[in-house]
Amino acid sequence: MTMDKPLDRRLNAYRPDLADADLEGKVEAARFVTGTPAKIAVSVAALQPRPERGCGIDTELLFGEEVVVFERATGWAWVKAKLDGYVGYLPEEALAAIEAPATHWITAPRSFLYTGPDLRIAHPLAVSMGSRVTVIGETETRGTRYFTLSDGRSVIARHCASIGQTDAPDYVAIAARFLETPYLWGGRSGFGIDCSGLVQLAMQMAGMTAPRDSDMQASDLGTPIAREELRRGDLVFWKGHVGIMEDETTLLHANGHTMSVARENLNAAIDRIGWLYQQPTGFRRPDMT
Repeated sequence: MTMDKPLDRRLNAYRPDLADADLEGKVEAARFVTGTPAKIAVSVAALQPRPERGCGIDTELLFGEEVVVFERATGWAWVKAKLDGYVGYLPEEALAAIEAPATHWITAPRSFLYTGPDLRIAHPLAVSMGSRVTVIGETETRGTRYFTLSDGRSVIARHCASIGQTDAPDYVAIAARFLETPYLWGGRSGFGIDCSGLVQLAMQMAGMTAPRDSDMQASDLGTPIAREELRRGDLVFWKGHVGIMEDETTLLHANGHTMSVARENLNAAIDRIGWLYQQPTGFRRPDMT
């Protein structure tokens, strides 16, 4: 079997010894498997290119998000994320069985899962916007409404919405809610986020679809436009970086200069970044429908 161009390992699960059954006939592997479903059981799980402690991360998966597991070995799981198809390794302890489908997602930038319906309970689990939970009931304690979850925990009701619903369909407004969130390479949560993670998560919460990495977004997200056409919601790309236009002159981006999500004048950003990335490589307008 020959391939003109190797498949992107970030989006295709294949190794010489094992591969996703969907790739049979497209790649060579000793064995093909369909995989088994599971969900993320920790606050945030780092997805890595190799099963090694201390290895850099490619992206993160959030509490309650689903994956397909192709292999479990030596404490690691080789998985493909259901949301965006990203492939990688994470600690097996980060996974749990899917006992019931998720019904709601977290809409606040950050929230907590409590062991009962009381915000005074110690040591709750911190969760990010985009995390998914299964709601089976609700209650009220001292005037605060809580959703009761299928695992017995509770979450502040106003921090949730039914999956697919949002109180801010403008993805730029959602991205702005992450201002001053720390920059984190590979981050995709309210605890730490990178440039393309900010674009993807904000769009996801507004009912839009975006690939994970900035090169994927620069190739496949929306329509190319000219710089003079830039308006709110458009994207500006450099090699390895992306920012969101908040208006015709202001860029909103997670960046390593401030080490946070920050606002910056576009012209100033272009001048500042120029020594490293030269001029922007492109401008694109996402499909807002």
